[in-house]
Amino acid sequence: MEILNVLVAAAVGFALGAVWYGVLAGPWMQAAKIPRDENGKPAGGQTPAVFAATFALQLVVAGMMRHVFALSGIDTITGGLVGGLGVGLFFITPWIMINNLYGVRPLRLSMIDGGYATLACGAIGVVLTLF
Repeated sequence: MEILNVLVAAAVGFALGAVWYGVLAGPWMQAAKIPRDENGKPAGGQTPAVFAATFALQLVVAGMMRHVFALSGIDTITGGLVGGLGVGLFFITPWIMINNLYGVRPLRLSMIDGGYATLACGAIGVVLTLF
C-alpha cells in the first residue's frame, strides 16, 4: 500500500506543477530567460521525455519524504502538511536559491520555483498521511 500513496503523492505534486507553472508561465520564462517561439511558448517545445523525467523525479521526492516521515513518526495530516512545507521551504527552496545566486538569476525566479517546491511538498506530505 505504501507504493500507492507514493504514486498518488507524486501525481499530486506533478499536477500542482502543471497548474503553478501554467499560471506563472510568463513571469517564469521571463525570469529564467527562456527563449520563446512565435506563440509565446518555450522555443523548441517540451518533449514527453521532460514530463516523464519530471514525474520520475517527483516519485523520488515523494518516496524519500515517505521514508523520512516513517522514521520521524509523522502520520497525521497536519504533521504531513507541516513536514512537507518544511521540506519545501527549508531544504529545497534554499538549494534553488543557492543555484540561482551563482547563476546570477533574479530573485523572482527563486520565489516562483521555491514557491512551487514548498506548495508541492506540502501537498505531497498531506497525501502521504492520508492512507
